Amino acid sequence: MSVELSKKDKRIARDVIEKGLQKEFQQGLQQFDAILQKWKNEQQDNRDIYHNLFKSVHDFDKHIARRYDNMKGSTYLLILVAQLMGNLICEEDLIELNPDVRNDIIYAAMG
Repeated sequence: MSVELSKKDKRIARDVIEKGLQKEFQQGLQQFDAILQKWKNEQQDNRDIYHNLFKSVHDFDKHIARRYDNMKGSTYLLILVAQLMGNLICEEDLIELNPDVRNDIIYAAMG
């Protein structure tokens, strides 16, 4: 992707990325809650549940850090592609972007 983002597109991209990030946090929290509900309902071994929860939080934290830490203008497009591929955002979320930028993101997400 060789399209340069304008200041306006960078602002829009940050807003869309934040929307996807919030959805990603929601999915992570739902995953953690499912582990805790399993513990509450089935009264499995506390140690096993604790290790499952810890591993789940740890893996999720690593994923979030890899994708969003040190986020800068040059990585916005890659993040948007990953979010679109992960169904965290949809094509309609990109509607305000420059058409060339939007098309590059959609094309890259399609594979």
